[in-house]
Amino acid sequence: MSHHEKINYVEFPARSIKIAKTFFSSVFGWEFIDYGPEYSAFSNSGLNGGFYLSDLTLSTQSGSALIVLYSDQLEATQLKIEKAGGSVLKPVFSFPGGRRFHFSDPNGNEYAVWSDK
Repeated sequence: MSHHEKINYVEFPARSIKIAKTFFSSVFGWEFIDYGPEYSAFSNSGLNGGFYLSDLTLSTQSGSALIVLYSDQLEATQLKIEKAGGSVLKPVFSFPGGRRFHFSDPNGNEYAVWSDK
């Protein structure tokens, strides 16, 4: 498969790179490589990317794209997120094809998790 003109990488703002790394490694098993104090690249996430130091946050209310992760066990993933300091923004709801919920990470960025189970 050619990578030409395909989505290859995604970057997210983070008020604290350290908090982002702790949260995403403990909940989702992401791995990180630091490139100075204001940037950390992640892998083992499905799509590689990075966090850059910023006071901005991602939110669908402000028009940001929504990053949606998949889970085989939706409720178990939600518990892991909450135990690691994330907050549920929209409780689990059904939609054609599955169920999902929205959450914010400890830096205030909005994401979603869905499952077809």
